[in-house]
Amino acid sequence: MTKPLRLGIAGLGTVGAGVVKIVRQKAALLEARGGRPIEISAVCARSRGKDRGVPLDSYGWEDDPVALATRDDVDVFVELMGGSDGPAKAATEAALKAGKDVVSANKALLAYHGQALAEAAEASDAVLRFEAAVAGGIPVVKALTEGLAGNDIERVMGVMNGTCNYILTRMESAGLTYDEAFAEADGLGYLEADPNLDVGGIDAGHKLALLASIAFGTQVAFDAVELEGIGRVSIEDIRQAADMGYKVKLLGVCQMTGRGLEQRMSPCLVPATSPLGQLEGGTNMVVIEGDQVGQIVLRGAGAGEGPTASAVMGDVLDIARGTRVSTFGQPSGHLVKAEAATTSTPAPYYLRLVLLDKPGALAKVAAVLGEAGVSINRMRQRSHDQDTAPVLIVTHKTTRAALDAALQAMVGTSVVEGEPVALRIEQL
Repeated sequence: MTKPLRLGIAGLGTVGAGVVKIVRQKAALLEARGGRPIEISAVCARSRGKDRGVPLDSYGWEDDPVALATRDDVDVFVELMGGSDGPAKAATEAALKAGKDVVSANKALLAYHGQALAEAAEASDAVLRFEAAVAGGIPVVKALTEGLAGNDIERVMGVMNGTCNYILTRMESAGLTYDEAFAEADGLGYLEADPNLDVGGIDAGHKLALLASIAFGTQVAFDAVELEGIGRVSIEDIRQAADMGYKVKLLGVCQMTGRGLEQRMSPCLVPATSPLGQLEGGTNMVVIEGDQVGQIVLRGAGAGEGPTASAVMGDVLDIARGTRVSTFGQPSGHLVKAEAATTSTPAPYYLRLVLLDKPGALAKVAAVLGEAGVSINRMRQRSHDQDTAPVLIVTHKTTRAALDAALQAMVGTSVVEGEPVALRIEQL
């Protein structure tokens, strides 16, 4: 009989329980597809007595994830605890040092320590897989490391946080304010314990940094990701975007340019008729552009028990089959430290300003933009209140650096109230 592949699962939350269910319910299918039985030797979690909706009595129990990671009867350490440091990092390092293969759903851990962990895996002739860390059930890591390995990747972009996409689409479909949609998402349990990980773009930024490393052969550089959350997007922005034929999305984009590696996660306007524009609710989508394949679109559930557990098991089955792939698609020693792009690729921008109702206010704004080299494509003034008037501007292509210089200069004009909102219009 073929020797079984023995798992040690650390973390029995939603995803961990989902993995246990798949192993228990689909044993025959997993063995047929993996070429050997898949078994669970032991598990680890914070609370031993909690009901997780799946029997655990037949498995060994460890209170310490490091002890689980180094057990003799564990071949693959499955890390589903989360957190960029602490027990998750210590246990993953211990597993790799002991020569165990590791499957992780921990985007934060890899975003901060991916290079060191990849080096540790290679030093022990182990593999570190993380399909479940990016876009839930969408097999985007496998697509980049294997299916598209014959391409020079030109650009990767996508909606990688379902909570933000839910909030933005609810604002549009139900006419909710940002605060109302946020509260609704929170009531449904969509938000992280620290909501800023979602709405601040941090969670999605972790994922983007991992994809950029694979796509462009660079060391993971999360600190170089330009982050902007969705907190300043108003229902007015949603409506005006729709009126111009656009949707607002928290969009991640990475591409290698002559100025360096560009990585940004920010709210953008995308064409309403595009695949990204039509993405609704909590779904994720990743668009990959390669020199040979052209553009491909991957769409699916970005979180949840089933989709994420499915991604974990995809990695487990690859290990069972004997598939050995470098963590980021090529040996860690080949990954280069990419220079971060000093400025983003030029694009048109949407601006929303509130002007004081003073003579010459519009002229001052136009002059400031012109002095910064920002050309106006179109401008619209909405019906004004007693003392202020909202103004919408769409620029021609410009750099964000030039636009920021103009916005900063507007402070000195004494005609702009509050901070302007600037949203990039992404060319798809």
